[in-house]
Amino acid sequence: MESLEIPNKADENANRRSTKYHPHDIEAKWYARWESSGLFKADPQANREAFSIVIPPPNVTGSLHIGHALNNTLQDILSRRKRMQGADVLWVPGCDHAGIATQNVVERQLAREELSRHDLGREKFIERVWAWKQEYGGTIMRQLRRLGSSLDWSRERFTMDPGLSQAVQEVFIRLYHEGLIYRGDYIINWCPRCRTALSDIETEHQDTTGHLWYLRYPLTDGNSEVVVATTRPETMLGDTAVAVNPQDSRFKKIIGQRVILPIMQREIPVIADPYVDREFGTGAVKITPAHDPNDFWVGERHSLERIKVINPDGTMSQEAGEYAGLDRFKCRERIIRDLQAQGSLVKVEEHQHAVGHCYRCHTIVEPYLSRQWFVKMKPLAEPAIRAVKEGRIRFTPGHWAGNYLEWLENIRDWCISRQIWWGHRIPAWYCDSCREVHVQKAGPAVCAKCGHSRLSQDPDVLDTWFSSALWPFSTLGWPDTTEELKRYYPTSVLVTSWDIIFFWVARMVMMGLKFMGEVPFHEVCINSLVGDVEGKKMSKSKGNTVDPLEIMEHTGADGLRFTMAMIETQSRYVAFTPDRLESSRNFANKIWNAARFALMNLEAYRMPDEAPEMEFTDRWILSCLDRAVGKVNDALEEYRFSEAAQALYQFIWHEFCDWYLELCKLRLYGNPAQREQARYYLLTTLEETLRLLHPFMPFITEEIWSQLPGKPGFIMQAAWPEKKPGRWDSMAMHDMDLLMAVIYKVRNIRGEKNVPPGKKIPLIVRFLPGNPVSNNNAVIIKKHALIIRELAKVSELQIGADIQRPEFFAVELTWSLELLVPLEDIIDLDQEKERLNKEINNLETLLEKLDAKLVNAEFIERAPVKIVEAEKLKQADYLQRREKLKNSLLKLEKN
Repeated sequence: MESLEIPNKADENANRRSTKYHPHDIEAKWYARWESSGLFKADPQANREAFSIVIPPPNVTGSLHIGHALNNTLQDILSRRKRMQGADVLWVPGCDHAGIATQNVVERQLAREELSRHDLGREKFIERVWAWKQEYGGTIMRQLRRLGSSLDWSRERFTMDPGLSQAVQEVFIRLYHEGLIYRGDYIINWCPRCRTALSDIETEHQDTTGHLWYLRYPLTDGNSEVVVATTRPETMLGDTAVAVNPQDSRFKKIIGQRVILPIMQREIPVIADPYVDREFGTGAVKITPAHDPNDFWVGERHSLERIKVINPDGTMSQEAGEYAGLDRFKCRERIIRDLQAQGSLVKVEEHQHAVGHCYRCHTIVEPYLSRQWFVKMKPLAEPAIRAVKEGRIRFTPGHWAGNYLEWLENIRDWCISRQIWWGHRIPAWYCDSCREVHVQKAGPAVCAKCGHSRLSQDPDVLDTWFSSALWPFSTLGWPDTTEELKRYYPTSVLVTSWDIIFFWVARMVMMGLKFMGEVPFHEVCINSLVGDVEGKKMSKSKGNTVDPLEIMEHTGADGLRFTMAMIETQSRYVAFTPDRLESSRNFANKIWNAARFALMNLEAYRMPDEAPEMEFTDRWILSCLDRAVGKVNDALEEYRFSEAAQALYQFIWHEFCDWYLELCKLRLYGNPAQREQARYYLLTTLEETLRLLHPFMPFITEEIWSQLPGKPGFIMQAAWPEKKPGRWDSMAMHDMDLLMAVIYKVRNIRGEKNVPPGKKIPLIVRFLPGNPVSNNNAVIIKKHALIIRELAKVSELQIGADIQRPEFFAVELTWSLELLVPLEDIIDLDQEKERLNKEINNLETLLEKLDAKLVNAEFIERAPVKIVEAEKLKQADYLQRREKLKNSLLKLEKN
């Protein structure tokens, strides 16, 4: 049994005395203690419920961004709660090797040294990447510690670790020998900048205003021509046909004839194929099988030649004739000029279309004919579809299951080979003599087919997402049958964002079912993406990103975490605003000062063996706490993090701090028996509140917990709060609701009449003589008159049905009661009327200016929508304030 480092309750009294919470003084201290005490470690031998969760592995090149902050906060809330519920929790940390991204980082580093990877050679370059990973690769893991993530660091994984690499090889080899991995010549998405293939979902399509060029292709008989429309005129150099729809009567006479390809002067056939859209352009299209995915299949059906006119680096190939060596877009410009000069350009139109870009470097992707490795997806997708339809995997929110199913039901084969050096190299060797392919873990000594001893390994590496798809079981030791694999697979829940459902979630389900025979998780919690103040996607190019590390410097980790929980509403995008962050920082300060007050009154306190009898306000606060416990638990069971955070905020700020602490003061400064009673229930409520809040704000709760009397050990080792039978007291809740309503109304009168905060006022409570509800409410107020007098600052309280109304008074109605505050001795009525008139006049001046602005058509048209909306909100606020002031003046004038 590992020894635990128990905190010293006398530490850092300076922070305890401060009226502001200083997170930097305590966060590093507590995380170091938690980690060194082994509190995050799972125990495969434990005789407890197992709860496991794997982190969506961030890129090794990455730094903590706001999306990581949200996702890991949610995972940590679930993990900490489960530990407190007594579960054996395994939260697996780790990084993805991020093939393209990492290689790009190191290549840029080499470029500063005026070197390329080819100067180093493959082996030395990979050594250089490992050296970079050793020096910089742990950055995001350190930042996750800063956030408070309670990951089991003893089980940290990396997708290029030996164990995970073994799993990748095993999967590839098995799939290959089952015929589910194959090589083929297909049109793939090719990034000329990264010089590698991209899968369909690694290609980001952006709506673009481009052009449609109409080109004249003359028939060889010299009597006619065909006009085709294209968005990519540079590819015409590789045209091998013109196609029309067989049902299009306009072109029936020329089907089977030949046309002359402009520029190249090559004869190509006119073919009929149902793929052609009769409404696009002229109804006739050019066919370039080597540079368009649809043209590729047309070419297959008609046995057309494939001519590659673009090189892997985006320049024109030797097949492009006089344009060879030009950049593809420079070639486009020149071809347009040449076509125009020879009279082959008919017209140009603007055209809206979606253009594919590399998800890494944002270069325009080139459809490219290449020999690549593919996974046959339909046989793998079918069990993954059934798993969701049969309820073995549940998505929250549920509508994401529809997106998952739609993609899988229309899935295409997955191109898994990448033309880079950093990554899992494909375990395939080719005989240099007969080209026989050998797929196995180690290179063969001789060719199995011809016996030749010279074999070469495939130079490509696997798509990064291939290894990530194995993450739930490869991190637990597969293909070996480990204790961890038996205990923690399937994992309990996956928390991830909706933008990688296809990249990652669906592929993990397919691979888990294929190689483990079981789904990799039963629950999928889909979190939102964090947007800017308007809820729009954050991006560096827009300049609307926020840095969570800077935020934590300002508010501490707890402030950021609570904000993340508050905004997570299960929508696609959630708005991250400074005011929410400020609210969370204020919340931390509120908790801190409440704890300071409690600890000041709990010095040298020892809990008695038996609980003292509860006073009415204790029954009320424990009922409120029970309600909060129920709301938090219900919300977390359904991954409604915002609802859970709001329930905590409502209870702690409004019920515990604003009301209960004030009520406690009436007894803490009373007789000894009252003081002991108040201390007991103050400590009871505070310590359970801290336990309920801990998964959301672990640092501040641990710091306060360490100073509570009679609470040894760490808070995360304490029991998680559950609703308690018999704790709910409906009568106490009813009575306190009444008292709070009365106090609120009296405070409202004080505010409206500008009564100085320290000045006490008389209060008359009139009830309706024949109304039993009104009469009963008056009895409750009389019973708790001390609370009304102290919290509403009332000097004299009169309760009755027939009390004479004073000559000058303010009145409020609530709970079938009339609350009267005599004003004659409290305020100067003439001065108050003068003040109200002055404020009304000021508001009317402001409204005149606003009205003039908002009827100005030029302002409405030219000003940004946000500014116009802000002015309208200001107008509504001024109108509301003026109406309130006029009502107050009217009441005074009636008096």
